[in-house]
Amino acid sequence: MATSTSVHKLILAFSLLISIFTSQVHGEEECQADSAGSCVDKKAALPLKIIAIASILVTSMIGVCLPLFSRSIPALAPDRNLFVVVKAFAAGIILGTGFMHVLPDSFDMLRSSCLPETPWHKFPFTGFVAMLSAIVTLIVDSMATSVYTSKNYAGIKPADNETDQDAEMAVVNAPQGHFHGHHHGYHQESASKDEPIGAQLLRYRVVAMVLELGIVVHSVVIGLSLGASNNTCTIKPLVAGLCFHQMFEGMGLGGCILQAEYKFAKKAIMVFFFSVTTPFGIVLGSALSNVYKENSPDSLITVGLLNASSAGLLIYMALVDLLAADFMGPKLQGSIKLQLKSYAAVLLGAGSMSLMAKWA
Repeated sequence: MATSTSVHKLILAFSLLISIFTSQVHGEEECQADSAGSCVDKKAALPLKIIAIASILVTSMIGVCLPLFSRSIPALAPDRNLFVVVKAFAAGIILGTGFMHVLPDSFDMLRSSCLPETPWHKFPFTGFVAMLSAIVTLIVDSMATSVYTSKNYAGIKPADNETDQDAEMAVVNAPQGHFHGHHHGYHQESASKDEPIGAQLLRYRVVAMVLELGIVVHSVVIGLSLGASNNTCTIKPLVAGLCFHQMFEGMGLGGCILQAEYKFAKKAIMVFFFSVTTPFGIVLGSALSNVYKENSPDSLITVGLLNASSAGLLIYMALVDLLAADFMGPKLQGSIKLQLKSYAAVLLGAGSMSLMAKWA
């Protein structure tokens, strides 16, 4: 699908953009941070980074793949109540990531004493960029859904006694993954090879791709920070925290990929991108550790703004496309008991990520 390819190209562009920004930092003076004493040891840090790359890669793959194999377990089928509760838990994890990990990091960086008083201490750039990011995500979300709907509507030709609006509703109301060529007087032209897909499945696919974009940007940034650090005292707990962080976050993304019902190749591409981005960030940070100074003004501004953008995207996706869409849907609205279980799952997911904020 062209839109899926475009999103993956956009992910690669973000990675290259980060590489370009970080490679330009060598000309900046590093702000003097607190002395770490004997903790700073480049030779001792290298084996820890190698362990981090391997362990984070494995845990990321486990996390994102677990939901994809849940179809073999009848109780975890997408139409069962347990799947709804697990999805609520995953949404809580993504919400906690945005509020408790990414947003505070951005505040710390853009309010650092290493940055000049004007303009960085005179204006709340983190909140402003996060707000803009949420609005842009809304625009992308809405436009992508419109493009998908238009593509699937393009092959539908209304009968003589029907209106264009009726034709569009025939597509939107089509069952998930199916469409009957003569539904309500409409037929599909032979030039269209792919069957139109239902509106709900369209939404799932847009959500999965936009969510992956936000998570990938965030993952590269945290990997970059770990790779550039030579402080063994901070790397050790950070590796453990990031392993759990990536596994839980992967579960949230994996649930969205499962509902999107992509073919195997597209699922594999999305799993690959999520799994390798943090290790890629670590490798990139290690390679640039001689020129990349995490306390230099350029680094703080670049990473701080990227974190703010990622936070706005993740918070929007968690609240609007995951939580609100499910809690206002007919399944949860029809069962108070299921709602209560899902509320508890959201709190558990968000609470878990909040607890992990102490280490990662």
